[in-house]
Amino acid sequence: MDLNPVILSIPIYFLLIGIELVVQQFSKKQYYRLDDAITNISCGVTQQLTGIFFKVFSIGAYVLLYEYFAIWTIPTTWYSLLVLFIAADFCYYWAHRMSHEINLFWGGHVVHHQSEDYNFSVALRQSAFQVIWTFAFYLPLAILGFHPIDFVLMSALVTVYQFWIHTETIVKLGPLEWIFNTPSHHRVHHGRDPKYIDKNHAGVFIIWDKMFGTFQVEEERPTYGITKPVNSWNPVWVNVEPYLSMAEQLKTIPKWQDKIKFLFYKPGWLPEEMGGYQPAPAVDKKTYVKYEATGFPPARFYILLQYSLALLFTAFFLFNQAKFSAGEQLLFTGLVVWSVMNCGGLFEMKGWAFQSEWIKWFFIALVAGWFFSISYISLPVLGIFLAFGIFSMAWSFKIYKDGIPSSPGSA
Repeated sequence: MDLNPVILSIPIYFLLIGIELVVQQFSKKQYYRLDDAITNISCGVTQQLTGIFFKVFSIGAYVLLYEYFAIWTIPTTWYSLLVLFIAADFCYYWAHRMSHEINLFWGGHVVHHQSEDYNFSVALRQSAFQVIWTFAFYLPLAILGFHPIDFVLMSALVTVYQFWIHTETIVKLGPLEWIFNTPSHHRVHHGRDPKYIDKNHAGVFIIWDKMFGTFQVEEERPTYGITKPVNSWNPVWVNVEPYLSMAEQLKTIPKWQDKIKFLFYKPGWLPEEMGGYQPAPAVDKKTYVKYEATGFPPARFYILLQYSLALLFTAFFLFNQAKFSAGEQLLFTGLVVWSVMNCGGLFEMKGWAFQSEWIKWFFIALVAGWFFSISYISLPVLGIFLAFGIFSMAWSFKIYKDGIPSSPGSA
């Protein structure tokens, strides 16, 4: 079983989401929208699964530096772990801050800010590519001599801490606000209002922002999201769209030196001849409307069933990933990402999503048949896969037939 605190905390995450939904019901305030929440969780699923492969390089680099370049070997004690926790949070602050101040890095972090809601599910909305740009900020800890296992544990705890600050149900926390990052402080960070942008980058300790000039107290309620909304429920698209958009912008910049500046300067930077830096526009709260895809209500029951199955298989896999070979991990990751991508497309009633869903179940039937032929699964299990696949294809075809002709979002 994976002993990563982030993985072990998954049941607690969903329990807190459930509690927040109950609060929503009694308070008559809308904190959640189904399609947005599922997209948030899907991004988390995608990040955790692809992270299995990306962490080979990030943790591998840490181990390499620790083994060959560490100045000291710091023993594992309660006080060394406390120091490491604070140091990891300090490194997180700078990794996070640079993810907002370097355009290339922002492309790997923007996913976390795309949701126009603010609730516990937003904490799970993470980019699949962010670790590529941020892991190097933690490498000095390896050189100082903190053991890799200790580092993985403490940095995971820094991540776990940040789940509970993604909520509007907690207002202010008095003196705790002076030292710790809180829901109020982090709501500021997720605001797209000009006064809130690039503020409160802290993970655990808000003191870093106060020390380095990036602190902003919460005043009026933030408008959540990003200045150029992604307008999609597809977790794969929301991960790749920032870089596709960046590539399109690069084509319009004539000079190579300006192309490099565009990648490594602050988001919004352009050469002077193209208008110069483009600051975040003010939000017109009177005309602002959240993204809503035109869907087909009967499709939601199908999506919820398929999505629930994908989550169950994901949880099983994450808790038992060490038991699977690299090939099996890759196959499972591909199938789950495929499934949650289809769910996003189905929310928008995209024709391609239905076709992809049919191909997916045909592929699963082939894989199940192959597993049966090599005695990996039994005949009853094969029968369950085939029966559910036929049921799913028939149900999704009926939804397609009834919903697509009348849906303007079928393209």
